[in-house]
Amino acid sequence: MFISYTSVVELIASALQRIERFMAIAPLPVAEQSEMPERYDIRFDNVSYRYEEGDGHALNHVSLTFPAASMSALVGASGAGKTTVTKLLMRYADPQQGQISIGGVDIRRLTPEQLNSLISVVFQDVWLFDDTLLANIRIARPQATRQEVEEAARAAQCLEFISRLPQGWLTPMGEMGGQLSGGERQRISIARALLKNAPVVILDEPTAALDIESELAVQKAIDNLVHNRTVIIIAHRLSTIAGAGNILVIEEGQVVEQGTHAQLLSHHGRYQALWQAQMAARVWRDDGVSASGEWVHE
Repeated sequence: MFISYTSVVELIASALQRIERFMAIAPLPVAEQSEMPERYDIRFDNVSYRYEEGDGHALNHVSLTFPAASMSALVGASGAGKTTVTKLLMRYADPQQGQISIGGVDIRRLTPEQLNSLISVVFQDVWLFDDTLLANIRIARPQATRQEVEEAARAAQCLEFISRLPQGWLTPMGEMGGQLSGGERQRISIARALLKNAPVVILDEPTAALDIESELAVQKAIDNLVHNRTVIIIAHRLSTIAGAGNILVIEEGQVVEQGTHAQLLSHHGRYQALWQAQMAARVWRDDGVSASGEWVHE
């Protein structure tokens, strides 16, 4: 009993410490006069950033461009700096050096509400709230009509699995959310992004943990989402971004290669090595080994 009580006290103390650290975070400064961009190309100019607990720079003098209304992909090993690029764009922190702009406007001149209105994010792990499915999609734009929510869900390939839920659109997601597959949860996230209709979309490895059938459905939803938007996709599975107009290979906080899929393959560099390794792994699986590593018996 004493041990159990002590454990609870320790958990509470740890939680309070985390809350105190969170409350101590000062809001990032915003210019007195904000300015909304009229176009949606994104530029990083000589950006450097290091985490407080890190030994080196997560990004080191990085200059790059994400063209408007096109898809760009960030490729590299875990810890290379891909996620840091998107975190700085969403202004979770400011770089120690350099400038980030959308449509020529420094993002530090935007209020948090303005910046949030410009960007939609589809994460690999999707959080569902303890509310109806309808409300879980509508949260992206609370004033949206039922018809607008349904149109977003249709474009996100959600209608098929919604029809199977016990209460359809009004099914509570508290318990049922755990019964949805990863692909179904991803499509709910994409429906949110479609409903929000922001001009910039960040896709954080959206198909990394999905089976082939789920990946195909999610890919159809993504195709509807990315049309005429500035899209940044973080991907380990290179086959999903081969059609991107702009692929950036990041290593140790720096852009080491950039170009289209065909251009990068012809360079015989890091991207080509990653591509060949993934294609070899796929052939190995197709020749008799499942994705789980078990031999397939024919």
